[in-house]
Amino acid sequence: MKNLLFFYGLECPHCIAMESLVDKLVSEGFPVTKMEVWHNKENQEKLTGLDVGQKCGGVPFFFNENNQKSICGEVKYEELKNWAMGK
Repeated sequence: MKNLLFFYGLECPHCIAMESLVDKLVSEGFPVTKMEVWHNKENQEKLTGLDVGQKCGGVPFFFNENNQKSICGEVKYEELKNWAMGK
């Protein structure tokens, strides 16, 4: 299984709100890679390459490498878990 990517900004309040949901996914065995973009140019470039057409244009941004699906912004845990499961 490929990674689930969570792009975030260190000081981003929406990202901070999603952190506990991401940690819950990890505790349930989902391979989530956290990638900070506000202070890491390499991660920012990766985000830009995955956010086709600047659909989201910012963080939090979630990308599933298995099915190429993404989520923008804050979402409920159920939606995040469905995304992680490839639904």
